[in-house]
Amino acid sequence: MGYGRLTGVQVSMEELLDRCSGMHARLCPRQVLGVRMGILAGRLLDMELPQKDKRLFVFMETDGCAADGVSVATGAWVGRRTMRILDYGKVAATFVDTLTDRSWRVHPHPLARQRAVERLPQAESPWHAQLEGYQVLTDEDLLVAEPVQLQVDLRAIIGEPGLRVICEACNEEVMNAREVEREGRILCCVCASESSYYRPI
Repeated sequence: MGYGRLTGVQVSMEELLDRCSGMHARLCPRQVLGVRMGILAGRLLDMELPQKDKRLFVFMETDGCAADGVSVATGAWVGRRTMRILDYGKVAATFVDTLTDRSWRVHPHPLARQRAVERLPQAESPWHAQLEGYQVLTDEDLLVAEPVQLQVDLRAIIGEPGLRVICEACNEEVMNAREVEREGRILCCVCASESSYYRPI
């Protein structure tokens, strides 16, 4: 069964899962969830995925396996600046059509695990039931999707390519309009706030 298009060729869920599992030691339930979320987003936004351009932008609410599944299914990647990781610890994502500003947030149904186990009672373990069940449950049984309105300026997040300045405090390059002006000085966010995830030794 075809789920997406890649240069005019149907891309099956099985092929997407193969691509995702190739990035990991094995296929896991969260990878499947990510792929299913991405496939559903393509349907909701009426977009051909995985994308080759940068029309789709994804806010992913956790990192790890589910994020890779979403990336494989949609073509939205952190490295292509079409995915932003928000560390909420949730297997959830908001998919944004940057041309129409339509946005859908998708996450697993609260009963998804239970439904997978009920669907495959002979599975070796609940983990195996989830792995197989997430591939065959209907969208309605597996996922919850709701239209949402962004509360952030997506254009500011994406920024403009080619913009570069030098922080006047640390002399490091700052890209994508992420600099801050403080008392007439152009600074990086770290130097402007004196707060960071690291400190020099």
